[in-house]
Amino acid sequence: MANVESLSADPGAGGLASKNMANSLALFATFALLFFTTVQAADPELTTDFSIPDGTEESKVDGVFFTYTGLRGGAPSSTTGLGHKSVSVKDFPALNGLGVSLELLEFAPGAVNVPHTHPRGGEIVFVVDGSVTVGTVDSNGKLYKNVLQKGDVFVFPKGLPHYQANFDKNNKAVVVSAFGSSNAGTVSLPKNLFGSSIPDEVLTKAFKISADTIQQLRTAQN
Repeated sequence: MANVESLSADPGAGGLASKNMANSLALFATFALLFFTTVQAADPELTTDFSIPDGTEESKVDGVFFTYTGLRGGAPSSTTGLGHKSVSVKDFPALNGLGVSLELLEFAPGAVNVPHTHPRGGEIVFVVDGSVTVGTVDSNGKLYKNVLQKGDVFVFPKGLPHYQANFDKNNKAVVVSAFGSSNAGTVSLPKNLFGSSIPDEVLTKAFKISADTIQQLRTAQN
């Protein structure tokens, strides 16, 4: 007990403990600042009403700057039956710093938007026309799916794999997706896995399939 009392009464020990606590808090604050700075790096917070490209005179900015007309005529068709047109900060500079973007998707009968993720933003979809089957998988492997009708809304949390499909054999479907990032990014799982240079030995062990099957999957991505 005497040792405890003497330690508590020792101003040097108390000062050292306080200093260590202060250093720990300072270190934690530094890591927290770095973490939140990294998290916000994709869509930095604006310190002005909006952002304009370098070299643009703000006095000459008008309503045209805040208008995007690239969706007129719909989304371009493709051999897969899925037409899509993105509206991100790359196409629409007015989105810079606003943390939003969108995409128009048009599904021919039977078309599928293959499993993919958006690493920099969550997604909310609105069915404009037709019927769409959607699903997303959480980090425990649980699938959450539903069949959406015209007027329905579904949300895909940031970074989780998900898909959309039009299983109607006769009618097309139209969907508008909005993202919580001005450039959410898209990682197509089939293409990024089997269309990449990941060694066959890694993929065969990961998916427990033969090298021949891996080659078939690679060929399908070309």
